[in-house]
Amino acid sequence: MTPAFGARLAAAMADLGPLCVGIDPHASLLAAWGLPDDPEGLRRFALTTVEAVAGAVPAIKPQAAFFERHGSAGVAVLEETIAAGRAAGLLVVVDAKRGDIGSTMDAYADAFLRDGSPLAGDAVTLSPYLGFGSLSPAVRLAGRTGRGLFVLALTSNPEGAAVQHARAADGTPVAVSVARAAAALNATEIRLTGAPLGSVGLVVGATVGDAAARLGLDLAAVRGPLLAPGVGAQGAGAAELEAVFGDARAAVLAASSRGVLTAGPDPAALRAAALRARDEAAVALR
Repeated sequence: MTPAFGARLAAAMADLGPLCVGIDPHASLLAAWGLPDDPEGLRRFALTTVEAVAGAVPAIKPQAAFFERHGSAGVAVLEETIAAGRAAGLLVVVDAKRGDIGSTMDAYADAFLRDGSPLAGDAVTLSPYLGFGSLSPAVRLAGRTGRGLFVLALTSNPEGAAVQHARAADGTPVAVSVARAAAALNATEIRLTGAPLGSVGLVVGATVGDAAARLGLDLAAVRGPLLAPGVGAQGAGAAELEAVFGDARAAVLAASSRGVLTAGPDPAALRAAALRARDEAAVALR
């Protein structure tokens, strides 16, 4: 049986540091690499990145939207990227941000979490804003297959606060409710397995400042991985990470995309940028 994602991620971070390299093939980045904005350019971009960062960082995070914009051929490249990342020993977080209800959520879970699915990496990002309970099909299937979930909790976009900071009738902020639901699932997993981290993580932007503290969101109590976009090109460094995560810094998987990808297309330069970003994240999260 595949070990749970939380345990695998904790081991990989202990070995290779706390950085996840985002694979975000923006049209502008393809152009900067001298590649065409088509499926073949996409393929060369993604597979070059995988090859360059393998063994340097624990995880990659392909952003599904940038593959999907190329239609079925782009989705085929996403499948190839996921397979290449896993074959190279990287943990693959598929950044799909799916969320729905009933049979539709069953189908999303099947696509991104089922053994044998070409879209299934090691974890997937999910949106809980149809109610955390709507994610139950993904929670169940991830538990059976040893995969992980990263659930949107506090995102850095200004519009997110209108929903995430809103309070229920009992006064509990929505983001706090999301975190508590994740924490309950992790507590059960940790009790049964003794793993250092549960497999239900949160997405918490590295540039949200003191939002967690103001809302009363105890990130350390989640006892799951905290995926932190915004490190590097978006400006989050040691001070920002300390302000956002406090005592939960050891659980943070910092995500950097442009900060690494702009070093391409030379694989050696990409790898060097990934190693620098990894070491900077390690110091910032110490």
